Amino acid sequence: MSYKTNIKKVTGLKVKEIKMFALSTCIWCKKTKALLKDLGLEYSYVDVDLLFGSDRDEAYQEMGRHNQSTSFPTIIINNGEDIIVGYEEEKLKSLK
Repeated sequence: MSYKTNIKKVTGLKVKEIKMFALSTCIWCKKTKALLKDLGLEYSYVDVDLLFGSDRDEAYQEMGRHNQSTSFPTIIINNGEDIIVGYEEEKLKSLK
């Protein structure tokens, strides 16, 4: 299997491809999801802490390609064109 089977998609306005690596228990991840939803943007995410074994390893490896510190949330815009690490409200708002 692959972590990609656990990716959830939130529908909305597709302005860019937005992919987020999150933790289900992280307050900043929850705030980021809420802000993206409030902005009405389409995005996909995976809660890495809910993955197991090789799926979790694969998610960390993919995330690490874009964010060496593997901090949460990590948001990858257009396959790495831009990276947002942590809750960056103004940067997130600028995506719209």
